Amino acid sequence: MDGEIDRHKRTEHTLTFQTAASPPLPQHHRHFHTRRCHVITVDMGAAEPVVEREGEEVEVREENGKNKEEGEESDVEKGEEVGFEFEEQAVAAESNTNDDHNQRDVHMSMMHRLNPTNPLRIVINSNTRAATPPPPRFSHGSNNIRVGATPSPSHFSHTPPHSQPRSTPTPQPSITTLNSRKYTNKISLFLFLLHMIAAIGLVGFLIFKGVQGLIEASDNRVKRAEKRVLKFFLPQVEAASLLSIILAFAWQKAVRVWPKFFVHFILWTTFLMSLSAGILLICFQKAATDGVGVCFIAFAIGNGLYACWITQRIGFCSKILIKSLEPVSKFPDLNQPTYWMLGVGFLWMSLWNLAVIGALNFYLTPLMIVLLGLSLAWTAEVMRNVANITVSRVISLYYLRGMQSNTKFCFQRALSKSLGSACFASLFVPSIEALRIVARALNLLEGEDEFMFSCAHCCLRVMESIFRYGNGWAFVQIAAYGKGFVKASQDTWELFERQEMEQIVDSDITSSICFLTGVCSGSMCVIVVAAWTATVHQSFTATISLLAFFIGYLMTRIAMALPHACVGSYFVCYAENPDNRLFDNTIKDRLALMKSGRDVAIRTPRVPRRFAAR
Repeated sequence: MDGEIDRHKRTEHTLTFQTAASPPLPQHHRHFHTRRCHVITVDMGAAEPVVEREGEEVEVREENGKNKEEGEESDVEKGEEVGFEFEEQAVAAESNTNDDHNQRDVHMSMMHRLNPTNPLRIVINSNTRAATPPPPRFSHGSNNIRVGATPSPSHFSHTPPHSQPRSTPTPQPSITTLNSRKYTNKISLFLFLLHMIAAIGLVGFLIFKGVQGLIEASDNRVKRAEKRVLKFFLPQVEAASLLSIILAFAWQKAVRVWPKFFVHFILWTTFLMSLSAGILLICFQKAATDGVGVCFIAFAIGNGLYACWITQRIGFCSKILIKSLEPVSKFPDLNQPTYWMLGVGFLWMSLWNLAVIGALNFYLTPLMIVLLGLSLAWTAEVMRNVANITVSRVISLYYLRGMQSNTKFCFQRALSKSLGSACFASLFVPSIEALRIVARALNLLEGEDEFMFSCAHCCLRVMESIFRYGNGWAFVQIAAYGKGFVKASQDTWELFERQEMEQIVDSDITSSICFLTGVCSGSMCVIVVAAWTATVHQSFTATISLLAFFIGYLMTRIAMALPHACVGSYFVCYAENPDNRLFDNTIKDRLALMKSGRDVAIRTPRVPRRFAAR
């Protein structure tokens, strides 16, 4: 008997922390809460001692188990009915409630002894506020439960504790990550890497065949042909590569230092250089050189007409170019990715020239040269787009988040995560630009001719789809958010439509300026190389002139990736957040002039609404 009294006293002094707001718990639930507090204390590492013993828990658990077994045995032996069981449980719950009220003061006094900053008290308070509601209680009023009757649900009801209702979490808007770890356009990336393996193997094989033909050829005629090519072909082509990289550095420096002057200068310099190259080639009076010369003269005429046509847009283009190049001074190493691409491109083109010479000593020489040319064009475009994506990420993060990103990290990301999009865009963006020029030309030629009318609008329908699913503005979203090329094109065009900027981006001439810069460099290389070749071996003039133009154009386009990326980032980031303090009112004022009709802008032709429904 004394042992039971002592055990009950120890049980009453077991610490079960409850606040005044928490409901009283039945006796058979106390040891669970006590044990949970003990575990929390161990995890939190509270400095104060825990007033609890494991032996007391075991004793309480044994006592509850014994009471439960005795209750079950007595119920089985007596065979009492269900209604009496409910009534007995209700009476037991009321007695436990009275006991809990008697001990509440003791528990609260022990609770107040804890330091308010104690982690144990903080955790217990948070747990008790959101405590699990106790088992259902039975209301005893005028409707008593008769013994032997089946209780109805109305006879007992839940009495929820005085607890706050659970708050539903507010849905947060999804934020597009700026550090996506996905590889974009994996199929294009795989195809490009496969192409590079094949191209390296083909270039190495053709160089080997060229050296083999020069050293081990048994026919003296083959040896003489190899020596003639090395003597009168290779120096001019390598000179064109060297001149092109010098011009590339010069153009990039000029566009950053004198942007307003550069726009006017490149428009009319390209006209003069292409016209001069065409006249020079025609003066050689060879069929091959005459054909190439006519092409240059035709392009010069079109270039002059285009320069007169866009006169009203030159001022706005110069303003945007000046404004978009302002952040470049904040990143001193922003030009390094472009320089790396130019260096790698120069080395690859030097090996490519040797492979072209080796192809002359191999079967299917024209086919080999065409394949080498296509491979070089795709590789150079990928290099240009890698530089474009690198600069676009640095500049776009500066506009969107005010961050000064690490250029080296952005360059590594462009060479890994975003390389697939660069490869995919390199295949389609040049074609899109060519179709854009054709659509504008057909729109100008549209008249009373029904055939030309149908062709123009058919081309416009194609352009409407192409511009939505693939455009040159997508590089900003590819660089900033790691999107694929098609998804980035769609999202970018939706931004332009939301801000009603379709007309202003259609009338932008930055891409045309970059294109004409490449043509200007190629024409200069043609003039130098053609004059040189005509004096040493005139029969190679047409071939070397085409190769020199091709090399000069590609190298300059790589260098012009920086200003092109800066302008693209300016337009796209403005469309995403026009209220950014880094933007002035240049675009806003231009849009107001276009809407009011006071500014004439020739935009990319689109399908008229009366034909869109057909």
